[in-house]
Amino acid sequence: MCGTYTIIPGDKFHERFNLVNRLDVLKPHYNVKPGYMMPVITGKMLSLMKWGLIPSWAKDPAIGYKMINARAETIMEKASFSKPFTKQRCLVPASGFYEWQKTGKEKLPFYIRLKSDDLFTFAGLYDIWQDAEGKEISSYTIITTEPNPLVAPIHNRMPVILEREFEEKWLKEPAEMNKLISLLKPFPENKMEAYPVSRAVNYGENDGDELVKPVKINKQPSLF
Repeated sequence: MCGTYTIIPGDKFHERFNLVNRLDVLKPHYNVKPGYMMPVITGKMLSLMKWGLIPSWAKDPAIGYKMINARAETIMEKASFSKPFTKQRCLVPASGFYEWQKTGKEKLPFYIRLKSDDLFTFAGLYDIWQDAEGKEISSYTIITTEPNPLVAPIHNRMPVILEREFEEKWLKEPAEMNKLISLLKPFPENKMEAYPVSRAVNYGENDGDELVKPVKINKQPSLF
């Protein structure tokens, strides 16, 4: 599961993704939670979408809170995800993500990012839902897969991070399903790092860079 992530756009964000439009509202977010409106890339366009996919056929938009993630292994079997996987794929820009490791009765948050500290993208799907008055809500989900050896001691799932050279391929349409599915794999652990952070990230009202700073823990986890 991926339930919290960060995005620190920086000055070169639009150039990094070769976008044809700009969103002036972009700012750093260190504690992105489900339900937030966040930047998502479709084609070469940048849009704000709600995290938690609402299928176009859904009766109640609240279903989105149950669909923040899509499992790579069953993506073609779920009605909510099979259609978007065919023609509504997107990139979700990020700087890192959090996972929680069980330590006895507690859960210790870890921040996980690329060693290069570069922006990257999660493989995502989107859909557009319309209410009775015709108001549209664009929403997205993040695809998850089995963890790599770095993440495995922390959590049993991790988001699919796309290698930069595969980002355009993920968005391109039409595409061969088998080739797309082959991209939904764990990111190489040697390019990533993970370290414990403050439990302050558990609370959505906290959103500062102190959340991604490493903290000391009393008991050294088996990860290191």
